[in-house]
Amino acid sequence: MNFTEVGFGPRASVTLYDRAYSATAGIKPGEVDWKELFGKKGVRWFHTGGIFSALSESTRLVVAEAVKAAHEAGTVVSYDLNFRSKLWSSKEAIETTRPLVPYIDCLIGNEEDFQKVLGYEVEGVDVEKGEIDTRAFKGMVTKVVKDFPNVKVVGTTLRGVRSAGVNDWSAIMWADGVFYDGLSMPALEIEDRVGGGDGFASGFTYGFLNGKSAQECVNYGVAHGAMLMTTRGDSSMITLEELNHVAAGGSARIKR
Repeated sequence: MNFTEVGFGPRASVTLYDRAYSATAGIKPGEVDWKELFGKKGVRWFHTGGIFSALSESTRLVVAEAVKAAHEAGTVVSYDLNFRSKLWSSKEAIETTRPLVPYIDCLIGNEEDFQKVLGYEVEGVDVEKGEIDTRAFKGMVTKVVKDFPNVKVVGTTLRGVRSAGVNDWSAIMWADGVFYDGLSMPALEIEDRVGGGDGFASGFTYGFLNGKSAQECVNYGVAHGAMLMTTRGDSSMITLEELNHVAAGGSARIKR
């Protein structure tokens, strides 16, 4: 379970995790038949990330088991770095995650995630001041893919926090050697910022699974993340029609 006190104005949102001793935290290697899923059933895309890895020692082992099995089967593996200081330390995150990256096709995260989970700095950027310099982020991504040439796609959300309810929102994506700038949404009004990153990840995953271009995929990610933040909680209630409209640059003009 995840409890969130939604912020307002200068008061930031605060989250509280209650996930110890849950069924998920207790999962152990060998309990999931990965060959059945990736081989016989033909799962096309496997997504996991830092929050699941941080839950317990056993979940870290399960993640390693899963990404290796998916990689061996030719299933696309995406990993949302998702650093959460209330679940583990940066040292633990780096020691756990870097050995996984050779089996990962798609990395997702913001500037803090890449720093605290993989050990990469974004030089000259202070997001606390609402600054978004895509050149600095692209420099960081270039270092990541140089160190891990197996990575085919990197998606990085860009968020400048003006207040709890007004954020600058965008993203960049590196795919097969080319950078793509996502839709830019300055001064985006939001209801609840929790889940914006998940919305981005699921939006651009949808794009790839449906044969969209790289530019369309990053736009889907930005649009879905933005729309998810218009409702409370981190579960999407957005229809595909709404997503297509915003991803194509559509306005919020009333529909009658």
